Amino acid sequence: MECTYCGSDLSAYEPVYVEETGGGERVSAGGFCNYACLSAHIETEGLTDGDACAWSPDG
Repeated sequence: MECTYCGSDLSAYEPVYVEETGGGERVSAGGFCNYACLSAHIETEGLTDGDACAWSPDG
């Protein structure tokens, strides 16, 4: 299996795997070499844009 972000072979690492839920089922969102690749993937894909950063205690 390859890293979702950089394409490196995950067998050389202690990878981080991410799962999501879709329709009540767990769905694999990818495997990453380490937390640095996961963090870079999140930033590159804009996965947090408009999310918790817009939280308000009044809402």
